[in-house]
Amino acid sequence: MSSSTSAFQEKKAAVVRFAGDSGDGMQVVGERFSDTSVTVPNSIATFPDYPAEIRAPIGTIAGVSAFQVHFGAQTVLTPGDEPDALVAMNPAALAVHLDDLAEAGLLIVNNASFTEDNLKMAKFESNPLDDPELRKKYEVLDIDISGLAVEALKDSELSMKDKLRTKNFFALGFTYWVYGRPLDPTINFINDKWGKKLPAVADANIKVLKAGYFLGETTEITRNRYMISRAEVAPGIYRKISGNEALALGLIAGARKSGRELTFSGYPITPASSVLEALAGYKHFGVKTVQAEDEIAAIGVALGASFAGGIGVTATSGPGMCLKSEFMGLACITELPLIIMDIQRGGPSTGLPTKTEQSDLLQALYGRHGESPIPVVAPNSPSDCFRAAYDAMRIALAYNTPVILLSDGYIANGSEPWNIPSEESLPDISRPLAKEGDPYLPYKRDPETFARTQAIPGQYGLEHRLGGLEKDEMGAISYDPSNHQEMTRLRAAKVEAIAKSNPELIIRGNKTGKLLVIGWGGTHGAIASAVDGLHNEGFDNITSVNLRHLNPMPTELGALIKGFDKVLVPELNTGQLAMIIRSKFLVDAKSMNKVQGRPFKVTEIQERILEVLKD
Repeated sequence: MSSSTSAFQEKKAAVVRFAGDSGDGMQVVGERFSDTSVTVPNSIATFPDYPAEIRAPIGTIAGVSAFQVHFGAQTVLTPGDEPDALVAMNPAALAVHLDDLAEAGLLIVNNASFTEDNLKMAKFESNPLDDPELRKKYEVLDIDISGLAVEALKDSELSMKDKLRTKNFFALGFTYWVYGRPLDPTINFINDKWGKKLPAVADANIKVLKAGYFLGETTEITRNRYMISRAEVAPGIYRKISGNEALALGLIAGARKSGRELTFSGYPITPASSVLEALAGYKHFGVKTVQAEDEIAAIGVALGASFAGGIGVTATSGPGMCLKSEFMGLACITELPLIIMDIQRGGPSTGLPTKTEQSDLLQALYGRHGESPIPVVAPNSPSDCFRAAYDAMRIALAYNTPVILLSDGYIANGSEPWNIPSEESLPDISRPLAKEGDPYLPYKRDPETFARTQAIPGQYGLEHRLGGLEKDEMGAISYDPSNHQEMTRLRAAKVEAIAKSNPELIIRGNKTGKLLVIGWGGTHGAIASAVDGLHNEGFDNITSVNLRHLNPMPTELGALIKGFDKVLVPELNTGQLAMIIRSKFLVDAKSMNKVQGRPFKVTEIQERILEVLKD
C-alpha cells in the first residue's frame, strides 16, 4: 500500500527493538529513534542490551547487541514487555530475539545477511525466512537492507566496507516511515557528528537514511503504518537523559548548591565508567576528575578530597565495591562525607558484566568489617538518578557520613525524558565547616542529628587528629571499652536519625488492603505499571511502594506493612530485601526473584501478584 492511500493506525504506545551484530550500530540507531521520539514529544523508556563479550566473532549469538525503546502518548515507566516490531540485522539477532516478538508483530529482516555461514553461526539448520509458519505468526518484511544501502551510494566515493556500515541508518529510516517519525533530528545529529570532519560520511548516512524512509513511501512493502500521538507533558524544558548522565548532573548540582568542590575519582568498570566520562566534561564547573590506578586508590583519593574540605565521590560496580570496603570503614570511623556509587551488574566476580542485577544490597548494608553502618540510597529510574545523587549529597554533608548510592545497569544505560529543574527549586544543602576561633572538639555532636562538625586540616586553632583508631570526643586515641561502645552507638544513631529528614513514602494505592508490593531501585517501573494495570481491572486491594532509602528505612514503613494481609517483594536477586523485611518487621514477606540479567516484565509481576492473592 503506497503512502498516498495508506492511513496511520492510531496507537497509545509501541515498542521497537533493534538487534544485530555488535558492529552493526544498533545502539546508535536505538538512541536516534529515542531522541526523535522525545521531540514529537512522546514519553519514552529505553533498554540498551549490550553483549557481554567485548568483541565476539561477527555473526555469532554471543555478539548480538540490541536496543529496545518504548514510546507512547501516555506515561511510560518500562521499556516494554515485548516488542511490537523487531529489526533483525542478521540470523543471530533473529535467533536471540524472535521469541520475544509479540504475536502478529512486525519483523523487519536484513535478508542479505542470511548466508549459509551466518545461518550456521546462529545455529539454524535451515533458513528461517523460508518457513511459512514464520509468516503466519508475524508480519515479515525481508528486505535486502545491505544491498539497498549500497545501491543508494553507488555514486559515493566511500569504500564498499564504509558503504555497508550505513545499513543501520537504512533500517532506521524505514522504521521511521513505519512509525511516522521525523527525519530532521537524525539528519541534524549526522551533520553535527560527521559534517565538518567527514562530510562524505555525513552525506552517505543522510542519503541512506532517506532511502530507507522513501522505500516505504514508494513501494507496497508493508500493510500498516502506526501513529503514536503526542504526549501531554507538564510545562518545562525537557531533555532525554540516561541514568549515569543524571547521576553526574545531580552530583554537580549538589556540589554547587553546597559550595563544596566536587572531586570524582574512579577506575573504569562496566557499567559505571560513563559517570567518570560524563563528569570529565564539566571542568568549567570546577569539577575535578581522576582516573585512579585501581579501585582502592580511587576511593582513597575521593576520601582525601573530603578530608580537605571538598566532597569526594567514587563510582564502581560490585567487584570494585568489595575492594573499596576497607576505605569505607575508614570513612565511617572518621565520619567524613563521601559518596560511593555502585552501578550493579550480574555477578559474582565478572559474572554478566553488561547485564543488570540488584544483588549488591546486602554488601552495601553489611559488607564491611566491624559495626560500620552507612546510609543507602537507590534511584528508581534514569531521570530519578538526578534526585537520588542530589539526595546522597545532602545526606553526606548534613550528617558527615559516607553514603552508598545503589543504581544498576538497567537504570544506568536506560534513558527517558527529564524535566530539567530550576536551581531555585532544589532544596538547600548546607553543612558549615568549623570556624577559626571557635572551640573545636572533633567528635562533639549535634544533639538532634548526632553529626559531628568537620574542620579543614591546617586551620589555626582547629588542629585535630583523624584516623582508623577509635577516638574520644576530644579526638584523642582511646582504647577504653566503654568509649568504643558509646562511639559505636552514636555512629549508628546518626544513621538512624537520617530517617527524620527523608521525604515520606509515595504510596501507590490505599494504605490498607490485601497485598502490599514493596520494591526498590529499578523495579519501580514494572511494579508500578503492574499495580496500575490491576487497579484498572478493579483490584483496589493492592498497593505498591518503592523504597528510595534502604538504610535507614522509612519510619512509616512498619505501620504501612501492618495494614496489609500479605507482602510481596520483587527484586533482581535471590531475595535480599525480602530477607531484611522479614527480619526487621517480622512478617512473612513473599519473595519474587529474577537473576537473568534482564529487568522484570510487567506481566511477570501481575501474574505473581494474582498467585499470591489466591494463596
